[in-house]
Amino acid sequence: MDLTTGVSLVVATGAVFGIIFGYWGYSRGLKKDTYSEGALKGEQQADISYIKKRSDDILLEQKDTNRKLEGHSAQLTDHAVKIAKVTEVAASAHKRLDSLERGVRGD
Repeated sequence: MDLTTGVSLVVATGAVFGIIFGYWGYSRGLKKDTYSEGALKGEQQADISYIKKRSDDILLEQKDTNRKLEGHSAQLTDHAVKIAKVTEVAASAHKRLDSLERGVRGD
């Protein structure tokens, strides 16, 4: 085997190993990219699920608050009616007291 054949063999072997290691590095990088994309998509889906759950919780709290407000509104209406009746009774009582005072004084 002469020098040129030996050099050619070493160069060819180096080229083959270069291709093999190049492809191996490319496939590792591709796997890392795929893993990173999958992790990002998973994180985004988890965030979206969390946002959906919180918005559902907020809607339920809002419905509960509305029910409570409706109950308070009904109570306020009942109180307003009772206050109006008490005011009428008080006005009527004042008129009777005024007429009794006039009768006692002899006006």
